[in-house]
Amino acid sequence: MELSRHNIFSRVHHSDEYFLVNMLSGNADILTPEEALRVISKAVLTDPEYISKGYVVDPEAEDKEFRRRYIDFIDARDTDEIQLFYVPTYACNFNCSYCYQEGYRKQGKESSLQVARAFFGYIQSAFTGRKKYITLFGGEPLLSDQQNIEFLDFFIHRCSELELELAIVTNGYNLHDCIPLLSQTKIREIQVTLDGPEEVHNSRRPLKGGSGTFSNVVKGIDAALQAGLPVNLRVVLDRDNIASLPLLAELAIEKGWTSSPQFKTQLGRNYELHFCQSEQARLYSRIELYRDLYDLVLKHPHLLDFHKPAYSVSKFLFENSELPDPLFDSCPGCKTEWAFDHTGRIYSCTATVGKPGEELGTFFPNVELKKPEIDLWQQRDVFSIGACKTCNLRLACGGGCASVAYNREKNLLAPDCRPVKELLELGISLYAAVTSNE
Repeated sequence: MELSRHNIFSRVHHSDEYFLVNMLSGNADILTPEEALRVISKAVLTDPEYISKGYVVDPEAEDKEFRRRYIDFIDARDTDEIQLFYVPTYACNFNCSYCYQEGYRKQGKESSLQVARAFFGYIQSAFTGRKKYITLFGGEPLLSDQQNIEFLDFFIHRCSELELELAIVTNGYNLHDCIPLLSQTKIREIQVTLDGPEEVHNSRRPLKGGSGTFSNVVKGIDAALQAGLPVNLRVVLDRDNIASLPLLAELAIEKGWTSSPQFKTQLGRNYELHFCQSEQARLYSRIELYRDLYDLVLKHPHLLDFHKPAYSVSKFLFENSELPDPLFDSCPGCKTEWAFDHTGRIYSCTATVGKPGEELGTFFPNVELKKPEIDLWQQRDVFSIGACKTCNLRLACGGGCASVAYNREKNLLAPDCRPVKELLELGISLYAAVTSNE
């Protein structure tokens, strides 16, 4: 018997206690310093409790369990719901200070109805029998020009006819005016970005002409929630606006957004994806962001009424009193996510859509697929990524983002490592403190 290769063991942040987590067996425990010393010294190798929880294992038996769970994961993924992104335009009415699509494809007309019809025809054929929904992406999909309004009218009614749920990723500026049209089909969610209170948001996300956008975005969120449409409020964070997050949380609480069952939040990290940021010093690494969030939450507990950071699996563990299933793959590209644009091109995901040279085929005017490239995307998981094979964090990390890995190393099968252990150190500390104060 030996310690499991999937054990994640470390000290809880700002505590004398330790944690032991095993994603394969699904167990997690807080250990006293004395218990932790027994783990470090391997004195637990004959302990029935550690054996029953999968912290101590027969290696061959554990390998068989790993493969069994992997097969279950692949079987479930092959029948999972698919998210299909459609980009009707790369144009945008905003001039955001951190736009990562600035250098993206500009050629070609905006989405014609002919291309949109071809899109619906393709997805009905290529993904027949699979549960799916569509997300309008951009650019900005809710532009107010006549051509785009005609496109939206067609697209929304076609989704309704085909009984396909629709999600929208929008900057929110024209959302208020689009509510009557959006209400004519089943809306999965509307993702809107608000980067802080008015002065902060307007400095980061102005119109092309420099005017502020905050009041229009807030009006759109109010209107959507009033109409019963789900809103996913996204905040893009870096060192420039992190300090204003508590004020944004106060705004959301005061307006009653956080008490609505149709409202949820996500925090995005502003980072260099494809096109260079002018000021690298403003950007956070993943762990730097979560360290600062930890300190902010302790100073401003109302932040948790606005958003509960995941800290890897920490949030899930404390909310559900159990761990999520092992994560054999965290990249949905070409598996449960595809992206399409108004030029008729097919991409793996939102991180690659519109990026020259990364298209995987076309659906218009002809259907042509780059099968070897698609196969490579589809085989990417912790089995095929060499660096993941011996990593004890792999079932909590899943190999990370393929696009980020490719941009960094020009190798789709390189890892995009997540700081799982450090995130758990922070997250378990934070949510243990919150729980003890309730």
